[in-house]
Amino acid sequence: MFDLLKKIFIYILCLLPWFISYIIPVDYSYYNSLKLPFFAPPSIFYGIAWTTIYILVALSISQLINTYSFKGLPNSYKITLLINYLFNQAFTIVFFGLKSNFLGFISCLGSFVSCLFLYNETTLLKEKSAKLLNPYIILSLFATVLSLTIYVMNSI
Repeated sequence: MFDLLKKIFIYILCLLPWFISYIIPVDYSYYNSLKLPFFAPPSIFYGIAWTTIYILVALSISQLINTYSFKGLPNSYKITLLINYLFNQAFTIVFFGLKSNFLGFISCLGSFVSCLFLYNETTLLKEKSAKLLNPYIILSLFATVLSLTIYVMNSI
């Protein structure tokens, strides 16, 4: 029983930081004021999709911590995870807070590229945990393409 509670506690500790950007007050209506491409999903999509992604990422991280302990994880994994986390969390601040389409694109691109590295680092440790990152890779790629398109459409 104690082992299960410990795993749940570790999972919650891994999950909570991903929602920090949700508490930053920003103007979410900014997105609807932009020229959007035909493939832009409705706003509700993002809350559902990113919440799902954060749940999967936290599960992947917690599985690794439960297998190796945090100290036992390679520094290359920890650095890659930190870089990915910072790019991911920066999006809300730079896109909605600063209303910068260009920096939003850079943040998306950084998230996508670092997500690929994170997938590779995770695969080296535990392939099962890496598979949980597949939806993150797909959504990050989509967000990067969407963000670039929004930047170009609104720069003209």
